[in-house]
Amino acid sequence: MPTIRPSSDLRNKYNEISEICHKYDEPVYITKNGQGDLAVMSIETYEKLVGKFELYKLLDEGMEAAQKHKVRPFRDALSDIEKGIQE
Repeated sequence: MPTIRPSSDLRNKYNEISEICHKYDEPVYITKNGQGDLAVMSIETYEKLVGKFELYKLLDEGMEAAQKHKVRPFRDALSDIEKGIQE
C-alpha cells in the first residue's frame, strides 16, 4: 500500500519520510491541498528505476532489430570484440 503524506511533512518530518523511502524501497506520495503532487524516493530506488527503463529500451531495440533481421550470431560479435581488444 502506498505511503501518502501531506506536503507539510516534507518540511516538518523530513527525516521520517527519508527513513520510509530507504526502508521500503518505494516512493512516498506527497499531496498538496489534498491532491497528489509529488513522488519522493531514495536515490538508490531512483537509480534502479532508471536502470530498468534503460534495460527495457535496449531490449526493445534488440527486439526491433531482430524483427528487421538486423542481427548476427553472438559468436561473430564476440569474435569482433576480441579482435578489437587484441589490436
